Amino acid sequence: MRAAFVTPPPGLAPLTDFHLEQVQGADGLFTLTAAQDTGVRLFLLDAATYVPQYSPHFSDAQRGVLGPDVPDAHLFVVANPGPSGTTVNLAAPIVLDPVTGRCAQLILEGTDYSLRASLAQAA
Repeated sequence: MRAAFVTPPPGLAPLTDFHLEQVQGADGLFTLTAAQDTGVRLFLLDAATYVPQYSPHFSDAQRGVLGPDVPDAHLFVVANPGPSGTTVNLAAPIVLDPVTGRCAQLILEGTDYSLRASLAQAA
């Protein structure tokens, strides 16, 4: 599936065009790969699958980023595998409109959500 960011994700400018693919045999695990041959690849987790209690509050402006009506938006968190375990970025989820492929990484301000929460503890 094509994932077209409305603005470049933080740290990945000027990239906005990506491919989102589910990892076979791993429910809720996806790769997000830059459409341009840059070698940029992120791992995304379906928030409903891996952190079901995660329910960030978005401002009106953030909700409007993808358009006025996105009732079935998917929420993902960026996963960072490491030697001491996997962490997830709960402070900047990725929201995707599955119908249009438009998406945005939204930075949550004024919350206690961590940039590097242990996946084991977040779940």
